[in-house]
Amino acid sequence: MRQATSRKRVQGPPAVAEAHLPSFAELRRIAERVLKLSEADETEVTMDAVADALTRFANNTIHQHVAEQTLTISVRTVFDGSTARAATNKTDEESLRRVVAAASRLARSQPKYPGLLPMPGTQKHAKVQRWFEATAAATPQDRARAVARIVQRTAKEKQTAAGTYSTGATRSLLTNSKGLAASYEQTRAEFSITVMEEHSSGWAKASGADIRTLDPDALAAQAAQKAVASRAPRELAPGRYTVILEPAAALDIVGFLFYDFAGTAVLDQRSCLTKRLGKKIFGENITLWDDVTHPQQLGAPFDGEGMPRQKVLLVDRGVPRNLVYARGTAKKMKAKPTGHGLPLPNEWGEAPMNLVLEGGNSSLDEMVRRSERGILVTRLWYIREVDPYEKIMTGMTRDGTFLVENGRIVGGIRNLRFNQSILELLANVEMLGPAVRASGEEAMDMVIPAMKVRDFHFTEVTKF
Repeated sequence: MRQATSRKRVQGPPAVAEAHLPSFAELRRIAERVLKLSEADETEVTMDAVADALTRFANNTIHQHVAEQTLTISVRTVFDGSTARAATNKTDEESLRRVVAAASRLARSQPKYPGLLPMPGTQKHAKVQRWFEATAAATPQDRARAVARIVQRTAKEKQTAAGTYSTGATRSLLTNSKGLAASYEQTRAEFSITVMEEHSSGWAKASGADIRTLDPDALAAQAAQKAVASRAPRELAPGRYTVILEPAAALDIVGFLFYDFAGTAVLDQRSCLTKRLGKKIFGENITLWDDVTHPQQLGAPFDGEGMPRQKVLLVDRGVPRNLVYARGTAKKMKAKPTGHGLPLPNEWGEAPMNLVLEGGNSSLDEMVRRSERGILVTRLWYIREVDPYEKIMTGMTRDGTFLVENGRIVGGIRNLRFNQSILELLANVEMLGPAVRASGEEAMDMVIPAMKVRDFHFTEVTKF
């Protein structure tokens, strides 16, 4: 019956793509109307048109198709050094008039914004190609067919599959009364699957701008194999182990470093890099960039104020060298802005959104072969910060945790909780795989390699 349900959904109404976004010309016309309505000293208009669609499945059955299309018009006004923002999702003249009036009323009632700079004028932004018609044209039937194949196979193997398959597209426009005009469009596809057995599970996930780069069948096979390989998991005593982190697991923990490279975080002494810049705190093999133009990255080549995002070397062979800065933070810290500011007003300042950790030449198989005893980790979850300055994180393994002995995987183990400093982790990396785009559950997507790490600290066996 479950398989029949999936087939029925596949044979539904005619295939219709769900990404129908207004053109840039339409967005510009709306922005021009807003700017004409404003009497503020300065006015900024940010517009985001988003189409998202999702196919969700569980218990080997597709149980949900959802699609949503939104248009958000955000208006920021400045009056005599005070600023505020208001938003609407309506484009009629009266609604635009109201959102401008609301932003103006709020700005006039605010105290002066500390360090507020004049809005930037015309800027030159890097060109990136992240719109793929194949993704924008994807339909519920396209996603359902792929999922139906997968759940039929897992049911045949007496396994249970659950997950999501999503597609979407975004068009963004940022303009202001100083003549700045920045635009960006991208598509996105993502497939995530968990395959479950009675006492084991496996997981795989991938995302990208081009749906043709995703292989749901291969991801499902990978998750299914992990569920089989981790059957009858044994219990391993807590302690310090050599750990092989697959790219998603490495992302899940290392990705929590991203805000520590913000100038505001260091200025406010909220960063683990406070008083550590220029000192070698990671291994020689650790080099980290923020690079919005990297071919495996997504995201606009400009920040929340419309400034061009720069490629920034954050860590050079173990030494934190640079931070990222919004314009206001850069002025306070006597640095150059790097185009990483968040939309104003905000209390966070800036953040690097396109982290790229350089990789090496070692495969996962090689890492296993060269390990006398260790643990292979598919992914981490439920991660929380314990000590912000030492960057100690706690969390758990899940969906494929394996014991490695004498250079081979000998079976699955019960999941473990860890208490681990990211600083210590990145000082103990022994081997790196090629850097790939990884998708996790806890942190943003990142280009990062698999890594073999010594002395990873596990504190207890979990109940899950």
